[in-house]
Amino acid sequence: MKRIHVRVPATTSNLGPGFDCLGCALSLYADFTCELTDEGVEITGCDPCYQNEDNLFVVAYRRMEDRLGIPHSGLKLHIDTNVPVSRGLGSSATLLVAGAYACNELNGEGLDKQAVVEVATGIEGHPDNVASCCFGGMNTSMIKYGLPITAQVPVSGVIGFIALIPDYEVSTREARAVLPDSYSRADAVFNLSRLGVLLRAFETGDLMLIGQAMDDRIHQSFRRPLIHDYDMVHRICRDAGASAFCISGSGSTCLAVVDVYRKDLIAAQIREALSASSSEHWRIEALTVDRIGARVAP
Repeated sequence: MKRIHVRVPATTSNLGPGFDCLGCALSLYADFTCELTDEGVEITGCDPCYQNEDNLFVVAYRRMEDRLGIPHSGLKLHIDTNVPVSRGLGSSATLLVAGAYACNELNGEGLDKQAVVEVATGIEGHPDNVASCCFGGMNTSMIKYGLPITAQVPVSGVIGFIALIPDYEVSTREARAVLPDSYSRADAVFNLSRLGVLLRAFETGDLMLIGQAMDDRIHQSFRRPLIHDYDMVHRICRDAGASAFCISGSGSTCLAVVDVYRKDLIAAQIREALSASSSEHWRIEALTVDRIGARVAP
């Protein structure tokens, strides 16, 4: 039977003013080993409640089979992931992209990654995490005529990230429920102006400018109450030398932007300070930009 090992990266989205359009792949990974079988679905490596056809990997795999016009096959799947669920790091995107990508590769159809993004976005509903998970790097995305359109944003090699992952979840539904139904023109202009500057700052590696441009008025102020100790965590990151700070996706993970050459030192300082100051347990990950995206791994 045919067998494949697919690796996909975690992603962060929004990055301050880029609400629902900006995403970036990170060096934190989910691995999927998939094998074709005669019938049925067998899944290991995840909670038993996800060991069925409702698993998002399988949903995307089936959707790609339909797009390819081939019959549904039996699957044996093992999941080995470092991407936590409901923490704002694109866990659902890893499953969707890996499922669609694995199906395309296993069946030798040779569709490009754009087809994978289209299939995954059709299930996810928005392309910000999906595009970066599939293509790697930083991407801006939109939907036109029902299809995702993505442009890659160059990111300087001096950019590093620190993910601060707490031991509690914030669901996307909960995080969206706290947002208002409409915004003022002033708030829209505030975000648009900062997004343009932020994209250029990531390209040039201007850490000071990133710090100036990462504010927003669309989502973070409404979601801050969902993040325990947010103000203290922000202060600890700033004091440790982070250039910018934001909520990763819809949370609960927070993200600090740092000089890549100091990321391990800054991460150690943040880890020590949080262990002494916060009642929550925080997993601290010093990360870089993943520039490959979905891939077949050895």
